[in-house]
Amino acid sequence: MKRHSKMTLGASALALVIAATVVPGAAQANDDRSGSKRDVILHAELTELNGSGASGTARAEIRRERIKTIEIHAEGLTPHAPHAQHIHYGEQALNECPTSALDSNGDGRLNTVEGVPAYGPVVLSLTTKGDTSPASFLDVSRMPVSVNGEYHYRENNLRFTAVAGTGYPGAEGTGTAKQIAEAVRNGEGVVVIHGQDHDGNGTYNFSDPEGASELDPNLPAEATDPVACGVLK
Repeated sequence: MKRHSKMTLGASALALVIAATVVPGAAQANDDRSGSKRDVILHAELTELNGSGASGTARAEIRRERIKTIEIHAEGLTPHAPHAQHIHYGEQALNECPTSALDSNGDGRLNTVEGVPAYGPVVLSLTTKGDTSPASFLDVSRMPVSVNGEYHYRENNLRFTAVAGTGYPGAEGTGTAKQIAEAVRNGEGVVVIHGQDHDGNGTYNFSDPEGASELDPNLPAEATDPVACGVLK
């Protein structure tokens, strides 16, 4: 990818790289959560990160190793911008939303990597079509684009997969689809939305004080910073 000095908010080719290294509303269910064959309905209240002003709600219905339906309704986002969104989880993470205490470099904002000890790596990419595995967290062309600062997302039949870097014992800390699905069913999945035009100038660009993303020097930090978060419970 060539580095550009400016990136417009509607750019469909915007890429987002989420680090995969790992550094509980009550659920409604037809049975207790240990019964993985039963449907579990989880909700999350999404609250702002990085002073973004973003907020929203999420609802997920889970059965076995599959999310039957997930809905996200978000507002207060950067207008007309692509917003990567994921479910995060890590066996060794806190599985909660990060606070400013994780601002390890003291620059006054949380970047994606700084948030990983709180929410863990990506286990599902919440795309608008096609593949939803962590492999698709780069494909912002299939992520929601806000209209006047909001979007309403609904998708069905998202399947959990085995994910390396989730902190389980064994090779590469890989968690199985069953392990990850059970953890999310038990209230440990975290919904995170990314992408913030910090200075409100209408672009994700490198010339702003935030500069390049810590994840990829070819991307502006504004394109990858987390802006809203909520735990599915």
